[in-house]
Amino acid sequence: MTQMMTKTLAVAALLALGACSSGVKLDDTAGAGGKGTPSSDARAVAPVDVSRDPLNDPNSPLAKRSVYFDFDSYSVKSDYQGMLSEHAKYLAANKGRRILIQGNTDERGTSEYNLALGQKRAEAVRRSMSSLGVPESQMEAVSLGKEKPKATGHDEASWAENRRADITY
Repeated sequence: MTQMMTKTLAVAALLALGACSSGVKLDDTAGAGGKGTPSSDARAVAPVDVSRDPLNDPNSPLAKRSVYFDFDSYSVKSDYQGMLSEHAKYLAANKGRRILIQGNTDERGTSEYNLALGQKRAEAVRRSMSSLGVPESQMEAVSLGKEKPKATGHDEASWAENRRADITY
């Protein structure tokens, strides 16, 4: 009985493996009608030349994306108007692009206070960009508070670096 069961299982295994094979020869080259000639796919995505996008150029004025603030302040300094103007021009020329303005604070203060101050900083940059002609639909302002510091030190230089609003595309 055991021999009969073993033979039956062996035959079943061979049949199962045989059913997995197909008579279709797979070709390494995709082509129209299987002839090996390249075909154009309507779903193909055209390549994007990111090297020409000024956002990727470290020498572009758009490489600067942080607005720094004084302690306990959310006023955008006039020093940043040129940088914000460049971003506004880019957004005007690229209507499909959107920015996220992330307000940040240093580690001092409660979480609630820092979230509120970070939001005020992000909103101040958003209002500046809006006054330069950027539609509200291309911008979003959020607060990160003290949760994403750029500098991890506990001194004035680190705190100054963390009091900022970052523009992200």
